[in-house]
Amino acid sequence: MSALLADARLLGLDRLRRTLHERPETGLHLPRTQQAVLAALDGLGLELHTGTALTSVVGVVSGTRPGPTVLLRADLDALEFPDGPRHACGHDQHAAMLVGAAHLLAARRDRFAGDVLLMFQPGEEGHDGARLMLAEGLLETTGSRPVAAYALHSAANTPAGQFGSTAGPALAASGTLAVTLHGAGGHGAWPHRTRDPIPALAELVTALGALPARRFDPFDPVVLTVGTVHAGTRPAIVPERARLEATLRALSDPTLERLAEVARATARGVAAAHGLEARIDYTPGYPATVNDPDEADRVRAAVTELFGPERFVRGTRPALVSDDIGRVLAEVPGVMTSLGACPADRDPHTAPGNHAPDAVFDDAVLPDGAALLAELALRRLPARG
Repeated sequence: MSALLADARLLGLDRLRRTLHERPETGLHLPRTQQAVLAALDGLGLELHTGTALTSVVGVVSGTRPGPTVLLRADLDALEFPDGPRHACGHDQHAAMLVGAAHLLAARRDRFAGDVLLMFQPGEEGHDGARLMLAEGLLETTGSRPVAAYALHSAANTPAGQFGSTAGPALAASGTLAVTLHGAGGHGAWPHRTRDPIPALAELVTALGALPARRFDPFDPVVLTVGTVHAGTRPAIVPERARLEATLRALSDPTLERLAEVARATARGVAAAHGLEARIDYTPGYPATVNDPDEADRVRAAVTELFGPERFVRGTRPALVSDDIGRVLAEVPGVMTSLGACPADRDPHTAPGNHAPDAVFDDAVLPDGAALLAELALRRLPARG
């Protein structure tokens, strides 16, 4: 066992993770989460900064002499469910692992030159916290823009301890389309006296669903999923309006832009065919997450050396989920790596995945994640001369 992993197992990271898990917060402002992270970093002699537009924490672990900067990132926010917030995506684990990496690196600061920039980020779940942290000068914190960036993401339905990453496009760019069709309401007994938006909405759902297969190259995949449909109040009343909302995803930003334009044109056409007016709103989401191939090779080599080759799986295809780490990797070459956290008593093939209300994550993987993050930073920084 490596010294890094042995030391990580002594940190008791599961205590911090449980603390965060028991008091989840959502969005950009996570005051209790921020205080827990700051308390966990206290005494390490780090340079610490907190955000203005959001309750971020930025830490710097400095080596014994000047050198390059490496960025390590963890997101902090929980998910909102009908019965309240819940850590069902593993962000509490990410925070604990990055705190662990900070402890490991602080204890080894005499072994490297340069700085490790710790990015504790609120607002990943749809609030674009990474964009705000970048706007507040994250990459200029040390006076030297990072040469590499690394992040880990727990996976509730992947075998515990299995690391994986994909070189090149890894996660999708995303956006949201909202279409409201305006017609003329009336009594359901006389539909000919109305301009009914419901049949048009049904036709639009079908037309949008056909776009990926008919208008886009299957080797440059896109996804368009209608997630909400709203229309009507009573069985015998034709409503004046009907509305849908959809998520759009693609593996490159230009392809997503084209998908959005084709979807808007389709909505306009369906509305016109039914004699309706259409209000169309498109909101860009996160850019694609593109893993740097050289940095992906470094991740594979680090996992192999720390844990053995059987613990790493090279991804063969990207996932069409999205994450605002893509904003960081658009500025800095780096990698988003997955870490399996399915408990031993569950079958990864049937276990609930991330974002499921009953997702469960195994805390036994916390030392592994902390050790890998620290190892990646150490490999990317010069040894003390």
